[in-house]
Amino acid sequence: MSETDQRPPTLPRQRTCPFSPPPELEELRGTDPISRMRFADDSEGWLLTRHADVRAALASRSVSSHPGRTPQPWRNLAPEMRAEEYLPGFLIFMDPPNHSRYRRLLTKWFTMRAIRKLEPRIEQIVSDALDAMEAEGGPVDLVQSFALPIPLLVICELMGIRYDDRVEFMDMVLRLQDLEATPEELGALGAKMNQFMIDLCAAKRKNPGDDLLSHLIQDPDAEPALTDLEVAGIGVLMLIAGHETSANMLGIGTYTLLQNPGQWDLLRNDIGLIDQAVEELLRHQTIVQQGLPRGVTEDMEIAGHAIKPGETLLASLPAANRDPEVFPDPDRLDITREHNPHLAFGHGIHLCLGMELARVEMRCAWRGLVKRFPDLRMAARIEDIPWRDDQIVYGVYKLPVTWGDAP
Repeated sequence: MSETDQRPPTLPRQRTCPFSPPPELEELRGTDPISRMRFADDSEGWLLTRHADVRAALASRSVSSHPGRTPQPWRNLAPEMRAEEYLPGFLIFMDPPNHSRYRRLLTKWFTMRAIRKLEPRIEQIVSDALDAMEAEGGPVDLVQSFALPIPLLVICELMGIRYDDRVEFMDMVLRLQDLEATPEELGALGAKMNQFMIDLCAAKRKNPGDDLLSHLIQDPDAEPALTDLEVAGIGVLMLIAGHETSANMLGIGTYTLLQNPGQWDLLRNDIGLIDQAVEELLRHQTIVQQGLPRGVTEDMEIAGHAIKPGETLLASLPAANRDPEVFPDPDRLDITREHNPHLAFGHGIHLCLGMELARVEMRCAWRGLVKRFPDLRMAARIEDIPWRDDQIVYGVYKLPVTWGDAP
């Protein structure tokens, strides 16, 4: 056996069923839940696949989200380099106290109280999308007609971005998530998207509006005041996170319901199940198929394994959310599931800031879809659906659907 053959494997990505994580993740969770893995930059680390271990790692103060401590795609950065020097405001790559500073300024925009104020507008956006679908008549691509425009319009209005600019930044977002992209390509795309947002921030500094970016620029609680570069970094992150995850959940979540007609009928006949349905679809279709690596900063132990400073952890959220020790019959979609402590939004200090906004968007969208088109059905064969298995965020590129007497 050659030395190459003895190296640990890379993260499994090949799916045998498009609705389930790669089978190797399930095998590892049962036999070796803390296993060695090889990253794209050829460095080695640990892959966590069990719910308890993933949760513990994400909550630990002994791990860092700083890119200088983690492998590809930031492999060319010196370990001592500070995240704020090249990604100001991009708080998912930061540790306290810098992370805490930015998150504190953003939290007030995503409280339950703030999101409840947005709900009537979200309902209107959903209704408008359904009206347009009905007027067009089936079949339609649910991704382009429904799943994508709803969260995209919501986040554009929240941030004060012109919806007409969506084509340009949507293309950049898609390319930024390409799992095969090189560090050079990612750097160039990141710089282009940053410039887009910097130009927008400069315009808002001259003519502020009643939106998130304008308020961040003028926020009296920011000490010191945020620069345009910092606000731009926050803006890029909010734009990506604010529409990519929700849009893909709406697409693949609807597809999953249609492939489980008994569950669709349950929801159609009892819309009161919508909250449980949202949580179960988040668990069952955990779409972040490759999370961010975390660098270990001090000695720690996970389930009997000694992890040393300088090593890297990768927590698999899809594997954790199919853990049979936590979720009975985990591969089955069950929108009546009561106990559902899924990790689809992460855990710890980097718990998704916009998770309540995402939940409201999904509740409004699926509730409206089921009511308006109770006989919704697929208008394409499963083998003809293009899957986003080449992206960090999993989903479908297209989802042809129809209803009523339409073909």
